[in-house]
Amino acid sequence: MRAFHSNWTRPFFARNGADAVYTVPPFELLTTALSALTWRRENGSIAMLCDNTAKDYYTSLGLTFLWDDGIHAVLEDIPQEIDATCFWAAGKLYALQHFGAPCVMIDTDFIVWRNLSDRLDGHKLMTIHSEDIMPDIYPGPEAFTLHKPFDLASLDWTVRPANTALSYFGDRAFTEQYVQTALDFMQAASPADNGLTYMVFAEQRLLAMLAARAHVPLDFFMDLPELFLSGQTWFTHVWGFKQQMMADRAQYDGFCTRCAKRLMRDFPDAALALQQVPVLAPYFDVPLL
Repeated sequence: MRAFHSNWTRPFFARNGADAVYTVPPFELLTTALSALTWRRENGSIAMLCDNTAKDYYTSLGLTFLWDDGIHAVLEDIPQEIDATCFWAAGKLYALQHFGAPCVMIDTDFIVWRNLSDRLDGHKLMTIHSEDIMPDIYPGPEAFTLHKPFDLASLDWTVRPANTALSYFGDRAFTEQYVQTALDFMQAASPADNGLTYMVFAEQRLLAMLAARAHVPLDFFMDLPELFLSGQTWFTHVWGFKQQMMADRAQYDGFCTRCAKRLMRDFPDAALALQQVPVLAPYFDVPLL
């Protein structure tokens, strides 16, 4: 089963300035490693699709071994008119366009612990879960300002959005239509104060709307509450925990240490390479009990 991670660094420089030194926090490097290695163990090959800055960064840390299908700088040509501050996840969509269906798209903070073959069998389109239509995040069409024509009227605004942290695209024609429509929206949009609503529309709500319009069945691996049940052993999504970690150093260090221990237990050879990375080394300097 083909899968890919993606990393587009232009949003980093949009936030931090053109002269900033690109880095990825230790907890993200550790979850990226677990995400890639567990996918390879349980499901198949995985690639990293990124730009030159990200490729050079991973190479400098000696981390390119994580992706057995290679690390490919294919995100250099994203048009400058794409607002990187607003559309920070645009790189995922360009990566999907380049990679092509059938495939699995995985965020670097998402870990799949088990084999998905049986769960994907017979499906054309799956994402991890649906989302509620919260007006402050998923507003109606009147919230979007466009400077180019884009058809909002033909979309069903009652369809629940689809979270794409883990997504399976099995229908090549529909995948191409979705990606192109999302890219068209990003180039037509004139984001105002709340860029979040524009990004999640292009990436998540539009996916579900287009699937409904094309009569492509959209299925979900589980519902959102189930994802966070203590007995759930299929998936880990770190997204909701990031802000807590950034605000509490003890939680941050504890999380990184747990990741390092899991890597040492499950992937000892990879752990030896990861502990050579200076920012990661302290988290591996613990006994494996």
